[in-house]
Amino acid sequence: MKYFKETSDRKFKELAEGARTQTFWGDNILLSLVTIDSNSEVPWHTHPHEQAGILVEGELEMGIGDEVKILHPGDMYIIPGDLEHYAKTSSIAAVALDIFSPVREEFKY
Repeated sequence: MKYFKETSDRKFKELAEGARTQTFWGDNILLSLVTIDSNSEVPWHTHPHEQAGILVEGELEMGIGDEVKILHPGDMYIIPGDLEHYAKTSSIAAVALDIFSPVREEFKY
């Protein structure tokens, strides 16, 4: 088993037009390094997995349930399973690190 992972070795999986991820997982968690181009959106959606994350670069508008916030690098969020949420950028692209538990099987590629 390889304990160290390199993002340069990992292909991207498209999430939505202008949004893609690179995922890495263990037995109980999955890391998703998400890149969202400027003026792009990951539309409202839900999943049963708990999701937490941190904005690494750029600026991101995120809606979780009935709350909306503009995130800047270092801002974090926690999304309970089955709660509707979205993310979108304006003229500034963004990179976020999402963590899911349990592992999202559809993100293992």
